[in-house]
Amino acid sequence: MNHITYREAGVDIAAGTRAVELMKDAVRATYGPEVLAGIGAFGGLFDAAALAGMAAPVLVASTDGVGTKTKIAAALGRYDTIGHDIVNHCVNDILVQGARPLFFLDYIASARLIPEVVATVVGGCAAACRAVGCALLGGETAEMPGVYAPGELDLVGTIVGVVERGAIVDGRAIIPGDAIIGLASSGLHTNGFSLARRVFDGWDLTAVIPELGRPLGDALLAPHRAYLAEVRRLWDAGIAIRGLAHITGGGLIDNPPRIFPHGIAARLRRDSWPIPPIFQLIQRLGQIDEHEMAHVFNLGLGMLAIVPAAQADATLHALGADAWRVGEIITCEDQPHVQFV
Repeated sequence: MNHITYREAGVDIAAGTRAVELMKDAVRATYGPEVLAGIGAFGGLFDAAALAGMAAPVLVASTDGVGTKTKIAAALGRYDTIGHDIVNHCVNDILVQGARPLFFLDYIASARLIPEVVATVVGGCAAACRAVGCALLGGETAEMPGVYAPGELDLVGTIVGVVERGAIVDGRAIIPGDAIIGLASSGLHTNGFSLARRVFDGWDLTAVIPELGRPLGDALLAPHRAYLAEVRRLWDAGIAIRGLAHITGGGLIDNPPRIFPHGIAARLRRDSWPIPPIFQLIQRLGQIDEHEMAHVFNLGLGMLAIVPAAQADATLHALGADAWRVGEIITCEDQPHVQFV
């Protein structure tokens, strides 16, 4: 009788063990005294006593993925940025409600596990977690032949943060006349890659594109930007942030209305911020109309902050050069929406 092994079936347990060994130091570097159990444990333990000084702490959680940006990373054999992408994306998703991150968990799945690739991805997650003061509490590495195609990689993250109940930012305070401040993105962030890959199908990702001033692959892999430090600067400056919108899937069309109360809309002025060259290139090559571009991509604005008009100048001063007053809040009689002028 022939005996088959798990490895012959496509799952290499030793590779998983090797991946853990390669990543453990980077992961543990994100731990503070509140982490009681992390990598290697069945479940991460985070001491909730860390919240004891808060009056009415509210936990905020979010899960997301980096989508098909992983295919660009795989095509270039570069996995050092997508870990930053998933952490920063998740940080921003809870930041819009006023939360600071506590801990993060990652999920990496592939048809065949390559320890060095996994360690590089997780190392990026760990570096991004350290940058925002967040513990990389645990995660999962799954090898699933037959589910994922050879060479494919999926990356997902879950974050848990906390905010004082009285400090939750939910958009209810937004009123007509408020200023909309746009914070610069670093590129596509983690959205629109299926369309971008269609446009650049067959292109050499290592070739320097003159209008980009760098290789195409570098522009596409530019890490998703985290806005925690910028928002903290606004709070420290006494800015009354009435709403925050993270511009992710759905672009500038679908995301801002998610925080608008009834009877409110946004008017964005198209000429009020610079559209990065990567988006101009995608639009021209793909012959994509302006509405579709705004519905898919961030177009250079990774986060919108809604502030009182009287504090617009102070907001821009606190944020520096990579922020612009891009519009204002207006009244509307129908559903909340974004109007471009």
